[in-house]
Amino acid sequence: MKVQIDPGRCQGHGRCYDLAPGLFEEDDEGYGRVPGDGAVPPGQEQAARLAAANCPERAVVLTEEA
Repeated sequence: MKVQIDPGRCQGHGRCYDLAPGLFEEDDEGYGRVPGDGAVPPGQEQAARLAAANCPERAVVLTEEA
């Protein structure tokens, strides 16, 4: 699984980095960002789904890899 943030949708509510701090960071302006390549480590999939489900703008995008 990979995670990314659509910068065109993100409004900086910060729910992603509050709910899943191991997967998201806050940038200098308060917007969420994904460090690294966005690969979700084993065991963090539920946190990624929680962050995506709680983003009011649906800016957190999950990609299931085969």
